[in-house]
Amino acid sequence: MSRSRPYIRPVETLWWARSPYLAYTLREATGVAVLGYALVLLAGVVCLATGERAYDVWLDFLKSPWSLSLHTWTWFRILPKTMPRLVIGGRVLPQIRITAGGVAVAAASFIFIVFVAVWTQP
Repeated sequence: MSRSRPYIRPVETLWWARSPYLAYTLREATGVAVLGYALVLLAGVVCLATGERAYDVWLDFLKSPWSLSLHTWTWFRILPKTMPRLVIGGRVLPQIRITAGGVAVAAASFIFIVFVAVWTQP
């Protein structure tokens, strides 16, 4: 009998970049964002326990443009995933279009509010 060598499957270096695994990897990477949000909330609880001044500083951080824009973006990215499918003309509207529409409405509202604030000043 001849002894053949066993088959050894080659190891792929970027296995996680293949299509089915990439979606899984990206979904699991959202755990980092959840950790970040948990740390922000924990910092708020610590600031609340520290005193009113520390809590006010934490609230000011949350009111910063960077924080608000990040929150707005994540809100509009999550919204289509949590709502029922939107069917227009017999076709399902893609999630990215719902997100883009929400961001466009938010931007238009912001511009309108700023315009009204400037227009109504004496």
